[in-house]
Amino acid sequence: MHWIYLIIAGLFETIWATTMKLSHGFTKISFTIYTIIGLALSMFFLSIAIKRMPMSLAYPIWTGIGAVGSIIAGVIIFGDKLSPLTWGFVALLLVSIIGIKITSGS
Repeated sequence: MHWIYLIIAGLFETIWATTMKLSHGFTKISFTIYTIIGLALSMFFLSIAIKRMPMSLAYPIWTGIGAVGSIIAGVIIFGDKLSPLTWGFVALLLVSIIGIKITSGS
């Protein structure tokens, strides 16, 4: 169950990063509020996950999920353009997250 909480935390990290961009430097109040809520929920779920798993695994996986999610959000929502080489490194990041999960024994 702690892995599910960690995935949820990573997804909320993607949400708060995306809404922070949409807040235009915290000048749009609705997106600023979504950013704060997303950040709080991300930390909440991370804190639950980290009770049952080592911080040395939870933190990099949480940031990795947030990073990959933010990249995908940037491409879909903001029209960011990534080179094929960059996509290759995103794939390596995904493989690394999955590898950590598989080899962690939890």
